[in-house]
Amino acid sequence: MHRPRFRTARLRGPLLRVKVAERSMEPALRPGDWLLVRRTRRIRPGQIVLARHPGRPEMLIVKRAARRVDGGWWLESDNPGAAGAADSRRFGAVPVTLILGRVLTRYWRPARSEDRS
Repeated sequence: MHRPRFRTARLRGPLLRVKVAERSMEPALRPGDWLLVRRTRRIRPGQIVLARHPGRPEMLIVKRAARRVDGGWWLESDNPGAAGAADSRRFGAVPVTLILGRVLTRYWRPARSEDRS
């Protein structure tokens, strides 16, 4: 059974909070980190975004927007060698309609001992 990569909770207005569940964005983001995401499709290369996986729309992914290409955005993992890491190298460009927002900040990171569980 495949577990979701991120958990989300709706906040008021255009904000979402997201909990990181995988290691594909290390060292910038680690499992257990909580992120504040602004709902928008206005992003720039280098920003970290929340998107739906093109092949599995029920799965949310957090990736770095590398560049705009025909058909959408090229999204990349910071740690492509991590187990289970999937990004545009595997599934191609992500349509703009699947981009949910950009990460504004990481607002909580668990202690190292909690992170290793």
